[in-house]
Amino acid sequence: MFLFATIGAVVAAFFITRTFIVVSERENVVKERVGKFAGVLNPGFHFMVPLLDRAAYRHEMREQAIDVPPQMCITKDNIQVEVDGIVYLKVEDAKDASYNIGDYRLAAINLAQTTMRSEIGKLTLEETFSEREKMNESIVREIDKASAPWGIKVMRYEIKGITPSGRVIETMEKQMEAERAKRASITISTGNKEAKINISEGERIEAVNLSEGEKAKRINEANGRAAEIRLLAEANAKGIALVGEAIKSPGGDQAVKMQLAEQYINELGRILANSDVSVMPTQVAQIAAMWQGISTAGDALPGGVVPVAGGTNRKGG
Repeated sequence: MFLFATIGAVVAAFFITRTFIVVSERENVVKERVGKFAGVLNPGFHFMVPLLDRAAYRHEMREQAIDVPPQMCITKDNIQVEVDGIVYLKVEDAKDASYNIGDYRLAAINLAQTTMRSEIGKLTLEETFSEREKMNESIVREIDKASAPWGIKVMRYEIKGITPSGRVIETMEKQMEAERAKRASITISTGNKEAKINISEGERIEAVNLSEGEKAKRINEANGRAAEIRLLAEANAKGIALVGEAIKSPGGDQAVKMQLAEQYINELGRILANSDVSVMPTQVAQIAAMWQGISTAGDALPGGVVPVAGGTNRKGG
């Protein structure tokens, strides 16, 4: 009796599990009836015909991140690099994902690897580092195009790492050191150039300032001399005007004559005191010259008679 009860319970459980199915929110279930596609079960509670219907495939409907293993690729300039990445995809059609491809995850990985090798081969090593975003977009576009019949949608692809060989890394490090040294030399030379330019500019400004100062000095001195001359001229003019006014006044003429006579006498005395020759007034000099001429003429007459004032003749000698 117990055996029959047990068998009955097992059969009942089998029919119950085959009759009812619950699909969670994050997945879809592909139902087959007698081995043929009978529909896609969306999240919820569903009834199945025992022995005829079965849940053939279950698909995760959330976005999935699939790791793409590292692989060796050759760049356009024949350098080997190891590249790995992550592909993000999502099942959009559970039927196509079940019947059009055996394993869409493996297929997506292989397709990502082949597409990545193709894209790396179009770029040089330097471009693979600088144009990673463009490579990601190209890989997504190519994978999405090829995987459209599989009922999946490739959301994006990210390259995790691009690793050149050890020899290439060593060469790149040397190149970077040389580039840093080059930039340092350029920076130093540029600094020296700017320093010399600043010094020459400062010297030029200093020379201009000095010349401007000298120019201003000379202008000020010339203005000062001109002002001095003008003041002296004005003073002389005023003095002459005052003298003229004084001359016009009564007795002014006599005063001027007296002043001139006094200056004449003073100058004559100074000349007589400092001169090595005999100096006499003009009238005295004329009289002396006249008597010297008469004496010379008398010596020339016969007998050497020289007339003397008062009618007396004196023999020369």
